[in-house]
Amino acid sequence: MEWVLAEALLAQSRDPRALLRTLCRGEASAERVETLRFLLRRLEDEGARAGGDALSEAAREVATGYLVPLLRGRGARPAGAPGPDAAQARGRELTAAGAALRSCARLAGGPAPLAAALAEEALRDLGAPGSAPGPAGVAEAAVDVLAAVAPCLRPREDAPLLERAAQAALRLALAGDGEAAALAAGRLLPALGRGGAAVLRAVWGGLVAPAGPDRVDLRLQVLSALAERLFPEPPARQTGPDARCCPRFWRTVQAGLRRAEDALTRKRARHLLQRAVRVSAGRGAACTCGPREGNGPSLFWWSEKKKDELLKFWENYILIMETLEGNQIHVIKPVLPKLNSLFEYAVSEENACWIFHPSWHMCVYKRMLESENKILTKEGVTHFLELYETKVLPFSPEFSEFIIGPLMDALSESSLYSRSPGQLIGSGSPLGLKLQKFLVTYISLLPEEIKSSFLLQFIQKMTSRHWCAVPILFLSKALASVPRCKALGLEGLLALRDVLQCTMITHQILLRGAAQCYLLQTAMNLVDVEKVSLSDVSAFLMSLRQEESLGRGTSLWTELCDWLHVNESCFGQSSTCTSFGLHETSSLNAYVKNLVQEYIKAPVWENEVFTLLQNFVMSATESISDFILRRFTMNELNSVSDLDRCHLYLKVLTELTQLHLKVGWKSGNPIWRVISPLKNTSIRHLQDMDSGQEPTLEKQIQRLVSMAALAMVCEATDQKPELQLDLLDAGPMERFLASFQLNQTLQKPHPEEQSSFFEESSSSQGWGKIAAQYIHDQWVCLSFLLKKYHTLIPASEGEHLELILPAVQMPGRTLQSALDALTILPSDQVLPVFCCMKILVPKLLASSESLCIEAFDMAWKIISSLSNTQLIFWSNLKAFVQFVFDTKVLTIAAKIKGQAYFKIKEIMYKMIEMSAVKTGVFNTLISYCCQSWMVPASSVSQGSLSSANNYSELVLEACIFGTVFRRDQRLVQDVQTFIENLGHDCAANVVIENTKREDHYVRICAVKFLCLLDGSNMSHKLLMEDLAIKLLDKDEVVSKSRTRYYVNSQQHRVKNRIWQILLVLFPSFDQNFLNRIIDKIFQAGFINNQASIKYYIEWIIILILHKFPQFLPKFWDCFSYGEENLKTSICTFLSVLSHLDIITQNISEKKLTLKQALSAVLQWCFHPNFSVRLYALVALKKIWSVCKTWHIEEFGALTSIVESSLNQVENMHGAGNAKKNWQRIQDHFFFATFHPLNDYCLETIFYIFPRLSGLVEDEWIAINKFTRFTDIPLDAGLQWYLSPTQLRELKPGDWAQQDIGSNSGEADNQPEWTDVQKKSTPGKNTVPDADLELVFPDRAAKLGKSMSRLIVVASLIDKPTNLGGLCRTCEVFGASALIVTSLQSINDRQFQHLSVSAEQWLPLVEVKPPQLTDYLQQKKSEGYTIIGVEQTAKSVDLTQYCFPEKSLLLLGNEREGIPANLIQQLDVCVEIPQQGIIRSLNVHVSGALLIWEYTRQQLLRQGDPSHQIRAFSETSYWFGQMK
Repeated sequence: MEWVLAEALLAQSRDPRALLRTLCRGEASAERVETLRFLLRRLEDEGARAGGDALSEAAREVATGYLVPLLRGRGARPAGAPGPDAAQARGRELTAAGAALRSCARLAGGPAPLAAALAEEALRDLGAPGSAPGPAGVAEAAVDVLAAVAPCLRPREDAPLLERAAQAALRLALAGDGEAAALAAGRLLPALGRGGAAVLRAVWGGLVAPAGPDRVDLRLQVLSALAERLFPEPPARQTGPDARCCPRFWRTVQAGLRRAEDALTRKRARHLLQRAVRVSAGRGAACTCGPREGNGPSLFWWSEKKKDELLKFWENYILIMETLEGNQIHVIKPVLPKLNSLFEYAVSEENACWIFHPSWHMCVYKRMLESENKILTKEGVTHFLELYETKVLPFSPEFSEFIIGPLMDALSESSLYSRSPGQLIGSGSPLGLKLQKFLVTYISLLPEEIKSSFLLQFIQKMTSRHWCAVPILFLSKALASVPRCKALGLEGLLALRDVLQCTMITHQILLRGAAQCYLLQTAMNLVDVEKVSLSDVSAFLMSLRQEESLGRGTSLWTELCDWLHVNESCFGQSSTCTSFGLHETSSLNAYVKNLVQEYIKAPVWENEVFTLLQNFVMSATESISDFILRRFTMNELNSVSDLDRCHLYLKVLTELTQLHLKVGWKSGNPIWRVISPLKNTSIRHLQDMDSGQEPTLEKQIQRLVSMAALAMVCEATDQKPELQLDLLDAGPMERFLASFQLNQTLQKPHPEEQSSFFEESSSSQGWGKIAAQYIHDQWVCLSFLLKKYHTLIPASEGEHLELILPAVQMPGRTLQSALDALTILPSDQVLPVFCCMKILVPKLLASSESLCIEAFDMAWKIISSLSNTQLIFWSNLKAFVQFVFDTKVLTIAAKIKGQAYFKIKEIMYKMIEMSAVKTGVFNTLISYCCQSWMVPASSVSQGSLSSANNYSELVLEACIFGTVFRRDQRLVQDVQTFIENLGHDCAANVVIENTKREDHYVRICAVKFLCLLDGSNMSHKLLMEDLAIKLLDKDEVVSKSRTRYYVNSQQHRVKNRIWQILLVLFPSFDQNFLNRIIDKIFQAGFINNQASIKYYIEWIIILILHKFPQFLPKFWDCFSYGEENLKTSICTFLSVLSHLDIITQNISEKKLTLKQALSAVLQWCFHPNFSVRLYALVALKKIWSVCKTWHIEEFGALTSIVESSLNQVENMHGAGNAKKNWQRIQDHFFFATFHPLNDYCLETIFYIFPRLSGLVEDEWIAINKFTRFTDIPLDAGLQWYLSPTQLRELKPGDWAQQDIGSNSGEADNQPEWTDVQKKSTPGKNTVPDADLELVFPDRAAKLGKSMSRLIVVASLIDKPTNLGGLCRTCEVFGASALIVTSLQSINDRQFQHLSVSAEQWLPLVEVKPPQLTDYLQQKKSEGYTIIGVEQTAKSVDLTQYCFPEKSLLLLGNEREGIPANLIQQLDVCVEIPQQGIIRSLNVHVSGALLIWEYTRQQLLRQGDPSHQIRAFSETSYWFGQMK
């Protein structure tokens, strides 16, 4: 068309120059410039049609006067935001201008070629290297000009110009991500590449220069643009540099392959690799990438002799890298075995060396480890850790670098260490175990000269980031498992100490302690003692926390002692020794050393060392006490630096006091001779400070020291009443403290002294911290005073008393001061204030309720703000609970029922809410309350649970408490359980006291408390009955909730816990109370519940009917409800009747009961629902067995019906699902093993039933947790805790009782139970290929299956997964045949995984792709319409196409679609309407859509549309159920 238009224009104008000038006038547009382009092209084709020089000059004018300015104006845009159409037109305009400029350059010719001149000008526009960029659009225009004229430059004459242009283009392409850079890489460089080998060498030299660019994506962009020139396809000759021989090129490709964040860069890298392999195979010549690195192989090499192996390796490699782009684990997993084959190809077993460079394998793993899909990351980590389990790989530095780098980065992700499905809680992380095995194996295979550096780098990597508790634990455990070797020196020991510091940040104390234990074992196993000194080891041991890891008496302690003893003489000299240090031969040093040796050797249970030290200290008590007293009384502590000494002296004095009290306090004790004058001196100092003088630093420090000394005296006296010699008489200290102005602060020292204060304070703790400590010590003293004189505190301040102790006798004012203190003190100093509140609030609650409420509020704000501060939170929370939930406070608040009562409940619910995010908060609350209620609960005569009765909501919430853990929380719980299960093998379990902060312990505490209650005590009985009613109401509320109710959901778990507690409470229920709740219990049986809840409901009904048979009439009424109400929930009541032998134990007249049971059950034996029939038959069999046991078999006509029904089900023919289900339900634990009376115990309720009924392991509470929780004592009947039967030995079965809804009824002739999902696997009958067309329709007809006239041709499809999915789709929708390229494909495992045996029921015909033309012609002659699934210019929309009955559907190849030669054979092309951006569908999906549309149209033609479609939908549903 363009040629015709050009001819027409030239025919109308004899002067082409005039025509060109005409086109160059007016406003530029895409159409005008395109017209100019094809006119110039036509003139170029015809040569000098209108005269050589004149045309040449005209071409120059067009180029310089019109086209170049047009290109330079590319940056200009009209006002307003241009739409997509305008942008598209502008692109067409610029493209046409570039092509026209190229034609002008060719037409210009002459001694001064236009192309060179334009190129020079464009290079000037681009500027010199390093110059500032020009105006917007100039660089882009210059690139356009260069790209247009580059093909016109002469390789020889313009060689320097071409090289300069190439260098400028490369510089621009590597400069950044702008439009000019993209144009330079995408258009200019390929155009210049045609300029010969010199240009390629110039570009190549810039790319591979040592100081070349670091941007991998930009380098690959350039390399991809030049791929055709760098790797010319044979038989073209290689004229430029051979990129295959350049190591920098391959390093760039590898960096692109593993670039996780850029899919386009990875694609370019794969393209370059594929092209290099294809070109190498085509040429056949040997090739090696530069010199080998050490003893390893080259990065890339080729040999014609190894061509097959090389091709196989690279095909598998590229396939793996392409598959990883999908990022879908179900697609990637089947390809991972090929990764194993890569290692088989890559290693020579004969020479034990690498054939292929291992860095290629690391690219695959790095790509997997950096994936956004965490499942893929875990798969990659696991695959790498399993490498050495089946093979021994030669050493490679790339492996070590990968382990230290990407692998450890991936291992920092906590979620990788989660349990595998089906693994029990506490069994350990599979990945953690694999990591341990891998590290042991890998290090044992390392060369000795490399082992030390690898381990050092590994440990240093552990210090390079903040690790979570779980990863650091398993890494430490893996290191501790490495066999002993002298691998680490001082640097390694220091690195281990740094790792210890990393473990301290985690809040998980047990995991932190376990990690410390493993790091200590690592040090003992790997440190070369000759390279470290004893002081270095001591510094490392000081980093361990004694209360978390290195506890005396543990196996780790013994191991450390043995290690020190064995290596005592081997330690190196300390590098920090000073000239004035003690020599080894010093007598004092030798004496101390001997003492330490004896202390280390002594077992923990021997007291010789303690006695020796005790006697030594006791003998020095007097001199030590005198020294401390002198320091305090002689004003020697008067500077900031003395504060630390002050605290040290007071700590020593406290320890001495406790030591003397432990061995027995004697008259004339030297401690008392110190305490009394210390107390008096401190009071005198504090009194002297009130003189009103300007405070100095010295006086303020003395004041602080004196208050600290008084606080120490008060604490020691409070802990040991023996020191309270003056009993309740108010002495000088008590009168002084009671009159002291509370919250008195220390004023800052005189201004000129402040500078010396800050100079002196090396810790820069600030005056605020000092002042806070002063106020803290005041409240310590006041707490002692209130405890000692609590009986003198009046109930209100209105009472007229002689004010001997104002702070005690004016509690309202003191409590107000406490509130003021809470606003002043930092959170870590409020404990003594809480202790004072605990004493004051019960006294004031009745008279000053608003003040007490204010105290509750302010204290709760402090606790809430501390929720993320692990070190001080728990102690403050405990003190808070003790004063807010004190028994006296609860009782008074409930009695007056004022605002305090509701405030306490509000705080209670807030604490429960906090427990959902901070495990252990509710534990503290419920444990304290239950312990405070235990004393009255255990006393039958005097006890009163009034406070517990008034706060029964607390017990209710505790009974049903437990959150559905987030994944990270569940992981921490699992790992903690794993560490606990290690027992004494992990020293942290011995040292760290179990804090009992797991959610389970909340319910355990509540259950053990309820077990201590006595049903004969009215107060206890009322509490239990009230709790039972609240539990049933809660069950009803949860049942009516609209929240989605599914297995192991929060609703399921709450209902499960409700019925567990009801079973625990059942022994306390009497008949009168059951009369009130029996209807609710029976009603619960009709609710659609999960299996575990049904078992509990059935169990409690059995227990009720056994203990109180008078409720049987109500039970029989349950069988009389309407069908709509019963549905399949009747199975619950039928299950109860299966234990009729237990129910009838307390009934004297059994015959009437048995007859009623038979009558009730028999009507359900003929129910249309198969599951109902099964339960009815099980109950019938059990009841009939009871009848025979009691020799009661005469029931008239019922006898023959019963025996006939049982004989029929027992003698069921065949091996179908009905017979299997009958056997399985009889073997189910609830009917075969469970005994409602003998199995009634906590173990069955809380562990065995949840385990056997399929509850998630979070809900299993092992019985040892009940015994381990010692806050609440065991009741006398310990045997009530353990199950005496074989039930505990059973494993979960495959039968689950569930309600299946209202539409689950089945016909009598249906052999399957609807709750059981079963895949049918028909027998594999071999059918000869020749008879396929005849046999399959016949077989389908016998099966009652309709066959359509649709043929699906899939011969062009390569992937087994697509073929398998198509086979399944064709079989489901009744296609007459599926055509494949080879019948061998049905043996492929991936095919079979997707087809699920469909190939056995569908005719498969083999037609090779070259035979497709003849096959399609043959089918056309048979009347078939050939339909292609392809997007063409004439394709028909699928929604508009009407399929003929005889249709043949041709599907294209996954990548190339339908070849051009086959498109000509099609009668019609159908395309699927799309709305998205991708514009392509998977071939199996496309085929399935067309197959369904064909089937839908055929169904509509066959009869009533609604009936046919509904029938087909039901068929599809049942096929879905069969999957």
